[in-house]
Amino acid sequence: MDFLPIFLDIREQPCLVVGGGEAAARKTALLLRAGARVTVQAPGLSAAFDAGLAGGRIAHRAADFRDEDLAGFALAIAAADDNAVNRAVAAAARARRIPVNVVDQPALCTFIMPSIVDRSPVIVAVSTGGASPVLARLIRARLETLIPAGYGRLARLVASFRDKVKQRFTHSSRRRQFWEEILQGRIADLV
Repeated sequence: MDFLPIFLDIREQPCLVVGGGEAAARKTALLLRAGARVTVQAPGLSAAFDAGLAGGRIAHRAADFRDEDLAGFALAIAAADDNAVNRAVAAAARARRIPVNVVDQPALCTFIMPSIVDRSPVIVAVSTGGASPVLARLIRARLETLIPAGYGRLARLVASFRDKVKQRFTHSSRRRQFWEEILQGRIADLV
């Protein structure tokens, strides 16, 4: 296994995206969906950023990247059109022990962005470790057809009853059996 699959809580965490093109806009959108506070640093931004800027969801630094620009950030994404800039971001982030993703360059990454099936709070992440992002997207597309949109509602319903079920069934094997029956039965079908 080349990468440890983890889910990182970045809600309200300051994240830096370096680059102003389409790839940077896609990564910014993912960070925003996860609740991050995003700063995009690039001399100029593509039109893909217009909605986020207009809504005040994105801060923009209109400047070239310098190593010290990473101060105070919890995570960095290098998505510049210039490979030298991306390498500089990766090196500076590694030196500061800040997790860094460099778009389409897994060798420079300390983490990679998977292809995501979002049925929040149910999240499925698919990765090929950067070997074939297209294959990861194809697998994600298949999974999306297999995982009903209602699974998010079902997960929220289960969460609302977890404490009550834990009080009722003190042994973990009985709890597991209860949840398996619920999640494979009529209640799950109704949700």
